[in-house]
Amino acid sequence: MKPELRHALERRRPEIRARWEALLRLEKAPTALARPDTLVYLFDHTLAEVLSPEPGRGARPERVGERPECRSEGNPFRYYFAALEQSLLEALIWAQSEDPALTPTDKVASVGELCQQLRRVARREIGLFDRLCPAMPAEVPEV
Repeated sequence: MKPELRHALERRRPEIRARWEALLRLEKAPTALARPDTLVYLFDHTLAEVLSPEPGRGARPERVGERPECRSEGNPFRYYFAALEQSLLEALIWAQSEDPALTPTDKVASVGELCQQLRRVARREIGLFDRLCPAMPAEVPEV
């Protein structure tokens, strides 16, 4: 991703965080672990990890891939990363619209790179939670 876009997203961090939290609150997650008040302490760390440039990556980006799967419906990261992806993409589109020098190729590439980085982090966190909580039922009972 072009450094200018990365910086634009960093400047939009408060907006991204607010939108992310709003989307999480709309989700009506089935477990207390997936509630925004529980997950809020992870926001800044996750945003920093997703928005940081990845040293050592080749010039050719990897395929974006599918969104990570969760073994359990109660995995809080299922909602957490879906809301983050939407809020980041919204912010990226606004940032792109403010830079007339970006080509269509630049725009598509930045979307792919952002999704790739986000999904890499999401796969790791979702998988870790699934491995730590193997006894969690696949479906969460209604409360």
